[in-house]
Amino acid sequence: MPANIREFNPADALNVNALALRAFEQFQSAYNDWPAFRARVAGMSSLADAGELLVAEIDGQLAGAVAYIGPGKPKPDFFRPEWAIMRMLVVSPDFRGQGIGRALAEKCLQRAKRDKARFFALHTSTIMQVALPMYLRMGFQKALEAPSIYGVEYGVYLKKTA
Repeated sequence: MPANIREFNPADALNVNALALRAFEQFQSAYNDWPAFRARVAGMSSLADAGELLVAEIDGQLAGAVAYIGPGKPKPDFFRPEWAIMRMLVVSPDFRGQGIGRALAEKCLQRAKRDKARFFALHTSTIMQVALPMYLRMGFQKALEAPSIYGVEYGVYLKKTA
């Protein structure tokens, strides 16, 4: 069954935050300060304040989430202001392998086109052994290094929208 992707609503906040933690737990040994990183991940729902938070549901269960932040919106300095970006694409371990991550990324890409952004960007790490190959298959290319996060190296990946 394909996921239903919809806009986040405030009632989703606790579930989105818990989902983000479950999605990142597998990487906890890679970060040199997991408690600090965990606290950041646990606030994923706050990205709704910066952009458009999307959630994916299957049979009424939260299966994934992502934040889309359009051109001209505040974003980390390693992204150009005119780029559209996505942040924190997460998929529940219970629902992996069903195309949810790609569907969420595609929804963000559609929004980037809607907003007439010439480029769509994200940042990720080589430790993301499922996500990074998916982004590369989608046509993203590494554009630059991003600051490391608690000892984990990240890169900025970019895709033209047109």
